[in-house]
Amino acid sequence: MPTKHPFGSMIKAQPNNPLHGLTLEAMLNELVSRHGWDGLGRRIEIRCFLHEPSIASSLKFLRRTPWAREQVEALYLAGLKPAARQDDPA
Repeated sequence: MPTKHPFGSMIKAQPNNPLHGLTLEAMLNELVSRHGWDGLGRRIEIRCFLHEPSIASSLKFLRRTPWAREQVEALYLAGLKPAARQDDPA
């Protein structure tokens, strides 16, 4: 007999969502390794990227600020598109 998840129907598969299962911390670490703090601050002008940046302070701000988190997610997704095109054999 299959076991039910404790949250029931709240958990749904999201096959078309590239952010599903990806933490904000993982996205931020990837963006920092790709662009550096300076590059990230030029692309998304928020104080936590421009003045004494750290993963911890940035996560704290991004978790409380939906518009900033949306910009980080958009930048992360924009970085995925060229990689997807390279894998496309057509």
